[in-house]
Amino acid sequence: MDKQQEYVLRTVEERDVRFIRLWFTDVLGFLKSVAITASELENAFAEGIGFDGSSIDGFARIQEADMLVVPDASTFQILPWRPESQGVGRMFCDILTPDGQPFAADPRFVLKRTLERAAEMGFTFYVHPEMEFFLFKDSKGTEPLDDGSYFDMTPLDVQQDFRRQAIDMLERMGISVEFSHHEVAPSQHEIDLRFADALTMADNIMTFRLVVKETALQRGVYASFMPKPMEDQYGSAMHLHLSLFEGDTNAFHDPSGPYHLSPIARSFTAGLLRHAREFTAVTNQWINSYKRLTSRMHGPLPSGEAPVNVTWGHSNRSALIRVPMYKPRKGTSTRIEFRSPDPACNPYLTLALILAAGLKGIEEGYELPEESEDNVYELTDAERAAVGIDKLPGSLGEALKLMETSELVADTLGEHLFSYFLANKRREWDEYSAHVTAFEIARYLPQL
Repeated sequence: MDKQQEYVLRTVEERDVRFIRLWFTDVLGFLKSVAITASELENAFAEGIGFDGSSIDGFARIQEADMLVVPDASTFQILPWRPESQGVGRMFCDILTPDGQPFAADPRFVLKRTLERAAEMGFTFYVHPEMEFFLFKDSKGTEPLDDGSYFDMTPLDVQQDFRRQAIDMLERMGISVEFSHHEVAPSQHEIDLRFADALTMADNIMTFRLVVKETALQRGVYASFMPKPMEDQYGSAMHLHLSLFEGDTNAFHDPSGPYHLSPIARSFTAGLLRHAREFTAVTNQWINSYKRLTSRMHGPLPSGEAPVNVTWGHSNRSALIRVPMYKPRKGTSTRIEFRSPDPACNPYLTLALILAAGLKGIEEGYELPEESEDNVYELTDAERAAVGIDKLPGSLGEALKLMETSELVADTLGEHLFSYFLANKRREWDEYSAHVTAFEIARYLPQL
């Protein structure tokens, strides 16, 4: 037993922790949990806890259903919304087969496997996400709680207190928050998590989504990470600030490079641009995701925020990838901002594919195309085509067609997970395609 496991056992005893929730995610990024008593914890560390993998979305067929969850002691935290007496702890888990091998379709393992590739090249991958979400009266509709906008100090106490309480819970679970504010749309909020290595951050994003929903529940409201819940308002994004480090040195920083980007940063960015269309089905995995990824705005909304064009720029927020302002004398802050993912993705698979695309760019020496200085939305389709600007897929159906031919996505996810994800999402797209919407009834029934 290692020192971290001994620390957890001692803490559980000293803090009167009675139950421990063992967390993992399915292929689509939904959090799963099995609870054990404190007396079973030592055995869980030594042997794992068995469960039926065939009952978890995309994990295993019935004939190969036996799986083990093995807790990662380094992720132990006490849940702050549970009583302190006879408290509840949690740990993220790795999924193993009965013979003790990592299960290839475990999303956390997919990310760990990709991070090992980066480590072999000498890199550590760091991520800082901007998490956006909505607060609604309940889950039955999209009635906002305010009419506020960007950075507004809304008078409604429930939302000010909500962010304070959520941040307090996050920090009590060891998740550092950089800042928070009201977002552009009514009742929309953003909480930015301080950067961390990619595996820690993927765990933190899963924890964040649960903490936000638990906090909302306690305050009698509903939190949603749906990418585009309201037609006439902006959607929710999960902009990701990315960098590679070599030891303590930011491999993206070069004081003599354009925007202080190193050749490694430029090749990494080129890899994202070249392969982004192939993995958009994962970074934006829901039919609703593509209601956000559109340049066609309804009502009073201006266009220009949704990153649908595969370009990069420095101050251009219509670009898929933005290079944030450089801070003088702070080379560690040099990074790129990848703007297409939404907060309802599977963070393990999203970060694995982003990293794989970037590493491919470095390995193959991809050249970064010219920066897009103009607002690409102002160009016609013909003008965009003339300068070689691609667009992200406009629907889940189009995204799946691009994904199914991608060698990069197949290699990164592995055959089992790749096949299941495509099959699951094709079913979802087919159901949506056959659905008769309220729009069709209102538009066509009186005419046809």
